[in-house]
Amino acid sequence: MKAVQNLDSLAIIRRAEVQLAGRFAELEETAYLNQIKVLKAFQGEKIRDNHFSPSSGYGYGDIGRDALEAVYARVFETEDALVRSGIASGTHAISNCLMALLRSGDSLLSIAGSPYDTLGRVIGKSGATKGTLIDRGISYAEVPLDAEGKPDLEKIAQTIGPATTMVLIQRSRGYSLRPALSIAQLDEMCQVVRERNPQTLIMLDNCYGEFTETNEPGKLVDIMAGSLIKNPGGGLATGGGYICGRADLVEQAAWQLTAPGLGKELGSNPAGHRSYYQGLFLAPHVVLQALKGAILMAHVFEEMGYAVLPKWNELRPDIVQVLQLKNESEVLRFCQVVQSSSPVDSDLRLEFAPMPGYEDRVVMAAGTFVQGSSIELSCDAPCREPYSVYIQGGLTYEHCRYVACKLVEELC
Repeated sequence: MKAVQNLDSLAIIRRAEVQLAGRFAELEETAYLNQIKVLKAFQGEKIRDNHFSPSSGYGYGDIGRDALEAVYARVFETEDALVRSGIASGTHAISNCLMALLRSGDSLLSIAGSPYDTLGRVIGKSGATKGTLIDRGISYAEVPLDAEGKPDLEKIAQTIGPATTMVLIQRSRGYSLRPALSIAQLDEMCQVVRERNPQTLIMLDNCYGEFTETNEPGKLVDIMAGSLIKNPGGGLATGGGYICGRADLVEQAAWQLTAPGLGKELGSNPAGHRSYYQGLFLAPHVVLQALKGAILMAHVFEEMGYAVLPKWNELRPDIVQVLQLKNESEVLRFCQVVQSSSPVDSDLRLEFAPMPGYEDRVVMAAGTFVQGSSIELSCDAPCREPYSVYIQGGLTYEHCRYVACKLVEELC
């Protein structure tokens, strides 16, 4: 009986792939153009084997580190970049920028609704925790999304004023049901900000969005940040984060990360830089694998009657796929299948549990080679209504395909 079920689930996947062939071809063209862009950045900086070598101590004169940051600046079309293993996460990278650039009396405005749970803690939305932005005397406000979950450009224009020091834009959806933001939408939002107050800094949380379109938002914003265990690490980076943007702002971010006056000159990497270079080179292809996997999941589960966001044929400015399930139990079953189908820790049993930085209990399926890597196939969900799972990543489409089969068998 089990063999028949496996055959039936694979037949469902194959039928979906016939319908998805045209969409897959579009994604492959995007990956090809992004691959050329990354390749030319490597060639432009004349990357050689000695750039992969480790450094020690203070890290003065680390040519591999400096060249890697130059490559990132070329890829993301910014004046400068900071790419460091010492940045622990995407939230850390964003927090570093906010702490570096905002002072007591300044004003921060989030113009894409509420930011992700962990960043809300950095801001201090949940209370007077020591060291948050609000605790440091920085005022904070939000512009809600419109009725369709899109940026409310009219309201943004009305809210930005002479005292608005910085606007914050989160590109991906976070733990919400609103769509991720495309490059075209980011362009519109940035134009509104520039028109209302040219002095207002534009800060972008670029997590999950890298290489999903043929353009990056570096030319639109003043500074942006992300994680190397998401898209740009290509599944090979074992940690770290990046900050890209205007040279003067990146310098301030570097002073916050190390020390004023030392900045980018300080910071060694005893493990070397090879995985960061190679991961970035692979990133367009790995993002392609993740996007194909997400679209397959969307198509199959929509056919099974589940609500999915985005739908398989909609624009994808990030790699996250949302599936809405019936209840807490079904969420746990779904995540357990993903965990049990992973190459690492496949025998673990999952449960909802408190997590640092999150308001609700969270379940996380992440049988990954790099702890917490969400460019690897992973899935997580907060324990709250509407009961939604957030799937992201996939180093290979074949793994995504296999997991889709297992999920069909379990939930049908």
